[in-house]
Amino acid sequence: MSAQGEGGLTAGSGVRLLPPVRIGVLGTGPVGQALATRLVEAGHEVTMGSRDPDNPKARQWAAGGGGRRHAGDFAAAAASAEVVVNATAGAGSLAALAAAGDLSDKVVADVANALDASGGMPPVLSVPFGDSLAEQIQRAHPAARVVKTLNTMNGDVMAHPELLAGEHHVFVAGDDADAKATVTALLGDLGWPAGSVVDLGGLVAARGLEAYVLFWVAVRMATPHNHFNVRLVGR
Repeated sequence: MSAQGEGGLTAGSGVRLLPPVRIGVLGTGPVGQALATRLVEAGHEVTMGSRDPDNPKARQWAAGGGGRRHAGDFAAAAASAEVVVNATAGAGSLAALAAAGDLSDKVVADVANALDASGGMPPVLSVPFGDSLAEQIQRAHPAARVVKTLNTMNGDVMAHPELLAGEHHVFVAGDDADAKATVTALLGDLGWPAGSVVDLGGLVAARGLEAYVLFWVAVRMATPHNHFNVRLVGR
């Protein structure tokens, strides 16, 4: 599979799975950059949001061409967006989404992980047992439609599943079926085959998805690279 460039065709298949939508990507780090770029390649209009409306990383990304790239603060990125992607560091996600303003009826795809490495490596979860960052976001924005996804892998693999040979899986969890369908379509635009998307049910499943990242870190510390993912096998 390969990207078709910024001409509106879905990476990997040549057929867009979701009509063009306005997307706000919150976060200017490697994950935000990778997802924003790939979504523009798939034909969507993307605004990269940061705390500072003049953030140089966001401005440089927006100047990269294509006409569908924009930059602004968190509020500007979310204001006209139909889908908001939370690609901020988990420790700052609640503050970032609060700064984004009214998220009522918006699909919020949460790809962040709430990790605390203040005590050294490996990190621990920064959310209490029996909770998750995604559920905290949903409680803070009850009229938003939060879907947990993509947090179980490195940012390159999120945006380019074709980097890995063979079938591997990505998960979605959320309480709104239409929101999960929208996120699943966006995953298709990133290049994920429909058969590789596993619906884990309600947003409560985000607890397991976020806890899995502790295992991901353990594997990463024992391997020379981060281009790996999980595949479900069974009968």
